[in-house]
Order: sequence, then C-alpha cells, then structure tokens
Amino acid sequence: ILEILLKGLHRLEYRGYDSSGVGIDGGNGKDWETNAKSIQLIKQRGKVKALDEEIDSKPKQQDVDLDVEFDVHLGIAHTRWATHGVPSAVNSHPQRSDKNNEFIVIHNGIITNYKDLRKFLESKDYEFESETDTETIAKLVKYMFDNRENDDISFATLVEQTTRLLEGAFALVFKSVHYPGEAVGTRRGSPLLMGVRSDHKLSSDHIPVLYSSGKLQLQFLIIDSYVRLQKSTKDKKGCGAIARMEQDTCLFPVDEKAVEYYFASDASAVIEHTNRVIFLEDDDVAAVREGRLSIHRIKRTAGDYPARAIQTLQMELQQIMKGNFSSFMQKEIFEQPESVVNTMRGRINFDNNTVILGGLKDHIKEIQRCRRLILIACGTSYHAGVATRQVLEELTELPVMVELASDFLDRNTPVFRDDVCFFISQSGETADSLMALHYCKERGALTVGITNTVGSSISRETDCGVHINAGPEIGVASTKAYTSQFVALIMFALLMCDDRISVQPRRREIIQGLRVLPDLIKEVLSLDDEIQKLATELYQQKSVLIMGRGYHYATCLEGALKIKEITYMHSEGILAGELKHGPLALVDKLMPVIMIIMRDHTYVKCQNALQQIVARQGRPIVICDKDDFETAKNSSRTINVPHCVDCLQGVLSVIPLQLLSFHLAVLRGYDVDCPRNLAKSVTVE
Repeated sequence: ILEILLKGLHRLEYRGYDSSGVGIDGGNGKDWETNAKSIQLIKQRGKVKALDEEIDSKPKQQDVDLDVEFDVHLGIAHTRWATHGVPSAVNSHPQRSDKNNEFIVIHNGIITNYKDLRKFLESKDYEFESETDTETIAKLVKYMFDNRENDDISFATLVEQTTRLLEGAFALVFKSVHYPGEAVGTRRGSPLLMGVRSDHKLSSDHIPVLYSSGKLQLQFLIIDSYVRLQKSTKDKKGCGAIARMEQDTCLFPVDEKAVEYYFASDASAVIEHTNRVIFLEDDDVAAVREGRLSIHRIKRTAGDYPARAIQTLQMELQQIMKGNFSSFMQKEIFEQPESVVNTMRGRINFDNNTVILGGLKDHIKEIQRCRRLILIACGTSYHAGVATRQVLEELTELPVMVELASDFLDRNTPVFRDDVCFFISQSGETADSLMALHYCKERGALTVGITNTVGSSISRETDCGVHINAGPEIGVASTKAYTSQFVALIMFALLMCDDRISVQPRRREIIQGLRVLPDLIKEVLSLDDEIQKLATELYQQKSVLIMGRGYHYATCLEGALKIKEITYMHSEGILAGELKHGPLALVDKLMPVIMIIMRDHTYVKCQNALQQIVARQGRPIVICDKDDFETAKNSSRTINVPHCVDCLQGVLSVIPLQLLSFHLAVLRGYDVDCPRNLAKSVTVE
C-alpha cells in the first residue's frame, strides 16, 4: 500500500507542494485487525522523495515490517501546500488527534473558524502540537468520540457531526484505530473523487445516497468570543445515526471478491490503477467499511440527485508523463498545436463556416437576449478573458466586464437576472471563482463554465459550459490551457453572431484564421533556439518590462505573470498607452524592455511608444510580424512571428514569452514545474 500511496503523491507533486506524509496500519502482526488498531505516521518536509527516503529508514528504528501482506489494508497520504504554519514535519498531514494516533485526518482547503474551535478544545485540555488549522479537525473528531452518547455510533456519523461544526472549504479523509479497516471522506468546496478498482463485476454502476434519520445532535454557538458545544433535543428515533447499509444501498463486488477504493483530490493520482471514478458532491460523506462503499448526506435538499454514478475517465497515463521533454511545462508549451486543435475538434466546420458548442446549445438563445457578459476568473484564466474581451464586444455588441474573482466578491458587484456570468478556470476548482459562482447563482444570473477538467466543481455547478479539451495540464504555470481558453472564448463569440448579416465577412475571416492557427503555432515554436539565446542574455537581470496595447495588453500581463511565477524575476506587463503616465521613468539603457507590436489598429501608436523608449536609451526587444522591417530598424532585437487575424494574434505572440520564461527558469536553476509558494489548483481563498 505504501508503494501505491507514494506513487499517487508523486503524481500530485506537480502542484508545487512543500511537505508530505503517510498514515498506515502499524505494528508487525500477522492479523490485519491487530495491525489496524495502531497507526504509524511518517512525515517529512520537502519533496515526496524525502518522504520516500524517510520511510526506507523507518523500519530500522521502529517495529514496522514492510514485508507483511494483509487481505485488508488502509493508508492515507497527503502533500501539503503550506497555509497555516511553515513547511515542517509536525505541520504536515496526516494530523493526529493525540499522541496515540487514535484519529488521523488529511485535509485540502482552509478551516476559517479553527481559532474558535481550537480555543474550545484547549479549554477541554486537548493539547496542540502544530500551527495548522487541520489539527483542530483531528482533535474535534476525538472530542466527538470521547463524548458520544452511543457506543454503536458509526464512523460516518461521527464525521458528519464533526464537519457540521467546520466553516470554510475542505476535502477530508479520516482513519481511526477505533474503526479498523474503515475510511471516511467528505468534501465542501474542495475536490474529492473516489476511484473504484475490481477485476470482478460490481453490484451497481450507481450508488444511492443515504440520508440521516435523526435531528442535529450538536449545535455550535459562539457567544461573546466564548465557544460552547451544546446538545440539542434528541430525536425519538435515537442518536441520528446514519441508516444501516443494506445490500442495495452500497457498492461492493459481487460474490465478495476483492475491490480497491481510492480517495483522491485529482484523477491523475489514481489513473494508473483505475479509470472508474465517482465524483463526490459538497457535503457527501463516503464511507468504506468491510469492502463496501456507501455515500451519506445529512438531509435532502432541492435539486439533490439521489445517486452518484461511476464514470469512466478517458485520461491515459501517458498523457501525464513527460515523454522526451525535460519538464511538464516544456511538454505542454510544445503540445499547443494539438491542444488548440482538440479545443476546436467537432465544433468548427471550416468548409461552411459553422460553429457548434454542444454545451451551450440549450441556452444560446437566452445568452443572446442578455444585457451584459461578465467574465470572472483568476490569474492566467483572467488574462484569457482580457485577451478576448475586445472581439467579444465587437461580435456580440454587448458590454463585457472582465473581473478578478477575489475583487469581484470584495466589491459585492451588482449582478442581475439578465446577466450572463462566465467562470474561466483550468482546474474548475479555483476557490475564489467558485465562491463568485455561488454569488452569481444566488442573484439569478445564467452561469457558464469554461474549464479543462471534466467533473470539476465549476463544470458541475454552472448551468452550461464549454470543456476546452486541452488535455491534463501538469505544470503549475499554465500554458496550453491559456491558449485553449482563448480559442474557446473566440468560438463563443463566433456562435453569438452567426445570424447577423453585417458581421459575416469578419466572422468568416476569423474562422479561416482558426483553421491555419495550429500550423502558425508550430512555426512560432520553431523559434525556440533563438529564444533560448535571448534568455542567456537576460537571465541575470533583476527585472523586465513587457509592453503592448489593444489585443496584446493581455499578452503582456500573461508573459509577465509567467516570468514572475517560475523565474522569480520581477516583471511587469504595461499598457503601452500608459507609458508616458509613469512607467517611462523606469526606462534606461540597463532596463530590459520587451514590446509587442503587430500590424493592427494600434500599430502607429505602438511605434510612437517604441520611439519614446529608444529616445531614453532603452534597447527594446520587439515581438513583431516577420515582414515588419520598419520596427526592426528601431529595435535592438526582434522575434518575428507569422501574421494572423488581429484578434487571434495574441495566441501566437504569447508563445515566445512562454518559452522565454521557461528558459530563464532553467538558466536560473529553478524547478520549472513546481515554483515555490504556488499550487496548481488553488482551492483556498
């Protein structure tokens, strides 16, 4: 089981984590139940490799026999991205309830009321050893167990009672010496799925959801900053235990054959073992007991689907392997000709200039009648919105707002029933974007998801949407997802104006531009050696400015973000029209300046900005059309990219900046796929 757990952690390590740990059945007895009554924790700061080495040395120090095999074995493992407390072994997960490891828990997300809970538990003489919010959960579940009214309380009920007192976002998996061989997982706001593997037929391909029969046992009250746990009136039916598992309410192998269950935050951790998964919904409690999986909820709510389906994933292991590339980011940059084709495949007919987006077809008339479009996202996904805003405004003739999700929420932005809100996210799990989604749904707006991850929270919770189909993106710094989001939004703009005669020539021009786009991307990628030489001249610099305007302002922001993320250089994307209002003061003969100048409606204005930089002894490096000789005369160096339709040129101009950031990071000696302090799927605010 250790091999499976560690391999899963390695698959998740691309997210950029800083410590890890495992919790397994301990001891060296020959009987699994004896072993399951003690839990062994092994935790280590640093990469998963450091944990691997620590595990290899552990049996020499403690009585753990790694050669013993069991019929039933349960282990949990976690890679941590530090939020509360510095990266260290004691702050790593699994977190434990006490020094005897009675309960252990792994957690993705943030508990916002952990200080109040911790204060209460400390008043009850529970001792804390870490700085994490997660340790509060482990102590709280032990408090619930220690103060249970019924010795027959199930593990799932215990977890339900515990999570009802938690505020914030979480995906949790619990293990306990009091419930040997049992695992319980639950989620709220953070992703959690279950992989199921069996060589034999399973009892069902849908699992009915079980609902609790009793009233809430415990209420959580905060009065004058004093925290109390108070019992409420009990239901006549008893302690509110979850309904007993019957033959037709849980998943199990027919004829009691072997079955394996995997809890994971990401399909990449389990795909080499099984492609059959169940996506858990918020407040689902999944319990595995005696080889049977059951799913519980406290109460039925409007719109609840009464079962969870087993889905078959199309992802393959080779898709998440590096192949001949030195890093996932490099592989994903060079995959863009294919990923852009996959985004368009089956959706654009280049012969008759038609666009079909199946995920929007039932709502397109409603979208065409709306008052405005609001694009909501974070980071790179926000830049995809900025990059396509101008063409969306042009083709839809609607006002288009592009909002950073966190700022959108901070302002309590007015949203109306006749607005259409787009949520753009590679992972579909971005916490700020999800909270903005809930905010917009409460106000009656139509919600549209633009995601890369089938089964993600945003793809499930929006009214309709488009999967960008870019394939798994492993590198923390997003590359192919950006260009695919860009193309997906362009396709949406084309769909919105398919019946407007006045824009048909423009629409045909863009569609034919999309037709040649993959070949033009290949042409840009052939500049890799030239860009690597440029990186050798820049990598020792402390800062770089990137300037452009019009369609290319988003490219400047995105290029600067890539350089910040993986090279740790200061970089700034500047709107060239704002140059003389402040940023020009930064320009001198030592400051590296990259400019994007293309033959579009801003060309003359960009030439003016270029002259201003040259006049201040700046030595600009210009990304421009390959036949633009005028620009070449005024710049110290040019990177020549092929010409395309103006609104698509941003796809081509961003790739040199992706390659530049990659080569700068390599030359500076940094881990390209796992930049410090960052995670791939940002599931916390």
